[in-house]
Amino acid sequence: MRLPKLLSAPFRYEPWRPRHARLIALDLVGGAEPEYTHLDHLRAAIDWLCHAQDVRDGKSDAGGVSAGWSFEDGWLPSYPETSGYIVETFIAAARVLDRPELIDRAQRIIDWELEIQRSDGAFPGHFGEPESEPVVFNTGQIMHGMLAGFLQLHRAECLDAAVRAGHWLAQVQEPDGSWRQFEHHGVPHAYNTRASWALLATGLIAGDITQRTAATRNIEWALAQQRESGWFAHNAFVRGRHPFTHTIAYAIRGLLECGVLLGSSRYVDAALRAARALARAQRADGWLAGTYDASWVPRATYCCLTGVAQMSINWIRCAQAAGAVELRGKARAGLSFLKRRHRVSDRDPAARGAIAGSAPIWGGYSRFEFPNWAAKFFADALIMDETDQAVPPVPELARSRQEYAAYV
Repeated sequence: MRLPKLLSAPFRYEPWRPRHARLIALDLVGGAEPEYTHLDHLRAAIDWLCHAQDVRDGKSDAGGVSAGWSFEDGWLPSYPETSGYIVETFIAAARVLDRPELIDRAQRIIDWELEIQRSDGAFPGHFGEPESEPVVFNTGQIMHGMLAGFLQLHRAECLDAAVRAGHWLAQVQEPDGSWRQFEHHGVPHAYNTRASWALLATGLIAGDITQRTAATRNIEWALAQQRESGWFAHNAFVRGRHPFTHTIAYAIRGLLECGVLLGSSRYVDAALRAARALARAQRADGWLAGTYDASWVPRATYCCLTGVAQMSINWIRCAQAAGAVELRGKARAGLSFLKRRHRVSDRDPAARGAIAGSAPIWGGYSRFEFPNWAAKFFADALIMDETDQAVPPVPELARSRQEYAAYV
């Protein structure tokens, strides 16, 4: 097996360090890890996320969850974007694993996110430094955490924060429904449907027609980017590149959940078209390529593990919300593949319970890293397949509106 780009940048990743060399060797050998029950793997993934939060104790970003561990930098600072949607994962895992202390962890994330929210309603990008410009997608993901705080933990200030963030998203939106300002590389992205999902839910709960309209306009723009094959243009981080499976999955989930909230078969069908196309591209062992072109031809030889976890979630949700029960098997194949790359009892606390960005670990997505969002989506997929419940739960909008009216 080749090590692309590893030998060209040895000083950056320091593969000679014993800790790094061992992890590389494990992927070179290619031995599969044992598969345990969903709950065994869930406990390990949640324990790693807890450790990723604890490593920030005593620091200015305490309460958030480290973005992950990397060969280059070790444990990274807390990441506002992904910490935001880890809130819903901790809440769901608290119930499934009977671990009420996870609720306290979710509360700590929320407290930190509220502290760093800007006066204009946006949340800072990058690692939350005061000088960091906000990013549209990141703000939308933190809104998911705020919605979980309101809907599941009954914190009124969380919906206030989500509403203020939603107003900012609506204000910086382009006339065509896309976002170009406050975007990676200044280009629009179809995967912002996942931000529109939070924007739409916030607008529906708060009765804010401006936010609902902004969300719908973005979904319509994203639909215009979808090809007959189900693939989305303008869906890579960088213009002209093939999109990661990670961003393809983001676009699908946002479309699907907006369709569920609005009762729109058009949106749901568009999500199904892409989800079924990726199901056909999946290997029998559950593997998905790191990137795909418009004909769903793999354009990478590595696997984006985060994308496999996200697509497992999407296939489960397609079965739950759209009756596509045949996709359940695809989700379970994906989970099986992930389990075989999940080191439940590794001696290294950075790796024990973590999910790497790529398989092999030197692949092109989150190279030589264990990103926190990979563990988050793996945990969500395990919970959803174990319980047949959505993570996050689909909000009961009528009751949510009543609760919001009582607060205001």
